[in-house]
Amino acid sequence: MDMGLQDKVAIITGGSYGIGKAAALSMAREGARVILVARRADVLEEAVQDIKTATEGIAVPVVGDVSDKATAERVVKTAVDNFGRVDILVNNAGASMAKSFDDVSDDDWEFDFDLKVWGAVRFIRAVVPEMRKVGGGRIINVTNLGGRTPGASSMPTSISRAAGQAITKGLSRDLGKDNILVSTVCIGLIKSGQAERRLDRLKESNPNMTIEDVWAESVRGRMVPLGRMGEPEEAGDVIAFLASARASYLTGIAVNIDGGTSAVL
Repeated sequence: MDMGLQDKVAIITGGSYGIGKAAALSMAREGARVILVARRADVLEEAVQDIKTATEGIAVPVVGDVSDKATAERVVKTAVDNFGRVDILVNNAGASMAKSFDDVSDDDWEFDFDLKVWGAVRFIRAVVPEMRKVGGGRIINVTNLGGRTPGASSMPTSISRAAGQAITKGLSRDLGKDNILVSTVCIGLIKSGQAERRLDRLKESNPNMTIEDVWAESVRGRMVPLGRMGEPEEAGDVIAFLASARASYLTGIAVNIDGGTSAVL
């Protein structure tokens, strides 16, 4: 099936690893030109080389922190200077922070919202004029299940992700007239660097712990009906579909990528 992504230009934040890299790979296989944004230059360059090797496509790295006000404009300028257009934005940059309300400091709130809310808003502001020039586009905001059904000790992430979901719905109403479609994917348990960092902490007290042990423990704790963690590629392919011509009548929607975990549709 032709996804209609040939020669489209996609900006993907948090693109050096996990879901962001998987989405970039999926789009590059369909002929899209991808711009990956991340903070760690070495990991970013490795991701770009992996994409080029796997797809023989075009991938451009941009080192940047999305919480820096200047990053979005610099990334969009890179896209326009290289390819003359922007068609797709995937707001994927983020980090997990889950505490009880009493334990969340002002610095925690500010860091989380700068990264996940203001970062997304700034990129959206920067890409929308370029999307209008080419007659439309796609914006996919990567959020999580906690934004829809917050649990105990889930702040500030559940709150910032709820804001991302509200931004998605509101934008879909504002930008529909411009043929700019906006959606969000609500991520459940997906294999990621966060699990690997957790393993490093757990191995301090249990040197025999493996990454498979961490995944199994996470699945038991969340009662995933499919009984396993999701692969980054399973999320990346859904994101690529939402960015494609095949999703031309989908906007203002939330798609759970969670193996059936969520208690709500």
